[in-house]
Order: sequence, then C-alpha cells, then structure tokens
Amino acid sequence: MSLDNKKIVVIGDRDGIPGLAVEECLKDTTAEVVFSSTECFV
Repeated sequence: MSLDNKKIVVIGDRDGIPGLAVEECLKDTTAEVVFSSTECFV
C-alpha cells in the first residue's frame, strides 16, 4: 500500500514507538502528517 499523497494521523506510544519516530519514517514519502502525538496508554 502506498502512502504517497495521503493525509496521516500518527499516534505513538511513550513506552513503544513515539510519534516523532513514525514521522521521521514518513519523510521520504509525499504523505502529509496532519496530527502527531505521543500518548501514555496505561
């Protein structure tokens, strides 16, 4: 599945993969991150 030209919502996990890390992975695509957050799920 291609993420090119898509709008993306990123919800990361504090104890897992943070949202900023996912955003970094998307920089090589033309996807637009419209919201990014790192949450704590307890």
